[in-house]
Amino acid sequence: MAVKVKKKNRVEAPEERRRQLIDATVTCIASHGISGTTLRKVSETAGLSLGLVNFHFANKDTLLQYTLVALAEEHRNLWKQRVMKTELTPVEKIYAIVEAQFHPKICSRKKLAVWFAFFGEARHRKVYREITSGIDAERMETCRTLLQQIAEERTLFGQPDEVAATLEALFDGTWLNILMYPEAFTRAHAERQVKDYLGLVFAQQFSG
Repeated sequence: MAVKVKKKNRVEAPEERRRQLIDATVTCIASHGISGTTLRKVSETAGLSLGLVNFHFANKDTLLQYTLVALAEEHRNLWKQRVMKTELTPVEKIYAIVEAQFHPKICSRKKLAVWFAFFGEARHRKVYREITSGIDAERMETCRTLLQQIAEERTLFGQPDEVAATLEALFDGTWLNILMYPEAFTRAHAERQVKDYLGLVFAQQFSG
């Protein structure tokens, strides 16, 4: 009787290769910046041929865009999954968003280097805005809605939209501190700073 050999899913292999190349691109940008990242360096870092890189991504700009999209979606999926939990209170959901911001999977120095590389290079800043502005606005609006719900039940020292905007600024600022001063700023330290701010906004309701 012949033994049936399970065929490998032909859809999975290209996805795996693209994931490898995106991971390698993150590593290259963290080490060499965007301008110093080339398709050849990405292929060498991934341990794949240059021809395979060109097969999956037409050029460097396309690869950079896919890399940024992957990071943005990874981040969005994490906080969205937590906020969707119906058993959580609005306060707990705010905490969940903060904790997702500093999750090791999201807030690594390597990935932070990629975010700020796109911030810093004028040629790629437009692409960054096009890819992430909607996602950032969604998170900010989610925070504003949660804060409004909380304000209806207890004292809120600040307007929901102002507090939500300040949270976004704190997220960016603490990420930059973690990247630039790793010995002085850790993920835990940054998360505590943001939660301490919320402690001021909500007084005793947010302490601890």
